[in-house]
This record gives sequence, structure tokens and C-alpha cells, in this order.
Amino acid sequence: MDSIQIIVLALVQGLTEFLPISSSAHLILVPKFFGWHDQGLAFDVATHFGSLLAVLWYFRKDIHPLFVDWVKSIRLQQNTGDSVLAWGVILGTIPAGLAGFLLNGYAEHLRNPLVIASTTIIFGLLLWYADSSSQKHIALKKKDDEQFKGRSEHQLTLKIILFIGFAQALALIPGTSRSGITITAALLMGMSRKASARLSFLLSIPLILAASLLEIVDLGQSAVHISWLDIFWGTSLAAVSAYFCIHYFIKLLDSVGMMPFIVYRLGLGIVLFWLFF
Repeated sequence: MDSIQIIVLALVQGLTEFLPISSSAHLILVPKFFGWHDQGLAFDVATHFGSLLAVLWYFRKDIHPLFVDWVKSIRLQQNTGDSVLAWGVILGTIPAGLAGFLLNGYAEHLRNPLVIASTTIIFGLLLWYADSSSQKHIALKKKDDEQFKGRSEHQLTLKIILFIGFAQALALIPGTSRSGITITAALLMGMSRKASARLSFLLSIPLILAASLLEIVDLGQSAVHISWLDIFWGTSLAAVSAYFCIHYFIKLLDSVGMMPFIVYRLGLGIVLFWLFF
């Protein structure tokens, strides 16, 4: 890999992992557009690990109390503090984890531009519907309660987390976007934009960790040469870009909304159909 390829792919991974536009789709499409060879498993592990470091660092003040309350809930056999959110992250991860374990081989056959074009448009429209419905619901509720901003991530129920968890399993299809489908599902269940995004990012932690560990196992069983300098720059650039992406996405979400990402998805889908149909 040359330096341009390293920089572009690391930034693409970091910037798209947590936006509702599908990182897997972009990592498939960008090399196709530039005519690059596959970047290899080692580089994929590096950029995913960089994204994991970013979300762990951003939520570092949330993760420790979540873990403490989760342990307390086990010991006391009752919910305490933020243990409901901690259990929600665990339960919401299970459907996607099982789907990835059982169907990952089948998903490889879907890695083509026309599938990505279709899912990019379909789930972009679904995100538009969920966001507009959510804003209408919040506006109606505000007539009775001016402080109402939608359900927060600390107000989860079993029904909500299972719905989001099973929706997250759809992200196995390239172009769906893991963050996009979880935010969409959360909005449909009455959560606010910021709460939907924060829950989506917390749900990414166990999945990215599990995927990275599996990729490391596969890498250990292969006999490929690893350029550790490429790995260092891939991890670093993905981590920094992912951190700033998370920060500004959450910060600007209420003022910007989902429409820029919806328009981008629709435009990308149309361009892909035009190029590859």
C-alpha cells in the first residue's frame, strides 16, 4: 500500500464507521473507484481497532459507571443506576453477533455495487421516515410538556432494545450501515436523535471488539507479510478521524438533523446505479 491509499482508507473507515452512511460500503467502493488492490485483512483490523479506540475514549466517562452498575445489578439481582443501559447494550448485541457468526459467509456474496446501491437508497428512505416521524412525535408531546425531547438511552425497555438489536443484525448486508439502522430503529421507538446516536455508538463497542478479535484470529492463521508502519498509520488516522466524527456528529445532530446523510445516501445510490447497472 502506498501512503495515499493508507491515508484515504483510514480516513474513510474513521469518518464512516459512526455516520449513518455505511463504512463497509465505502471500504468496498473506494478501492473499486481508484483501481486499488484489496487492502488486506491486517489493515482492516488496524482501522477497526482505531475506530474502537475512538469510541472507547469518547465514552470513557460513561463506560466505567455502566460496568460498575452492571456488576452491582448481578450481585443485588435488581437494576441499579445505569444497569438497564448496560444490559441493553449486551442484549442488543446478541442478534447481530449471532447473525454475523451464522451468516457472514453468505454476506460475502452481497458485496457488489448494485446491492450496495439498493440498500443505500432503501435504508436512507427508512431513516428519513424514522427521523421525520420522531420529530413529529416530539413536537406533539411538547404541547403538553415543553421540556420533552424524546426518550433517552437511559429509558430503555426490553421491547425497545430487542427491536434495535434485531434491526442491527441487518447491517450484515453491505450498504445498510450499522449506525444507520440502529439510529433508525431507535428513532422509530421514540428516542431522541442524540439518544439514538449515543446508544448506537455504545452498541458498536462489543461488535467492533468481537469483529476485530475474529479478524486477528484469521490473521494469525494466515501467512501474510505485515507492514507495521502501515498498521500504525492506519490505526492512528482511523482513531483520530473517528473521534472527531463522533464528537461533531453528536454536537451538531439537533441543529443539522439526519437530512444531509439521507440526501448523501440517495445521491450515492443513484450514482452507483448509473455507473454499474
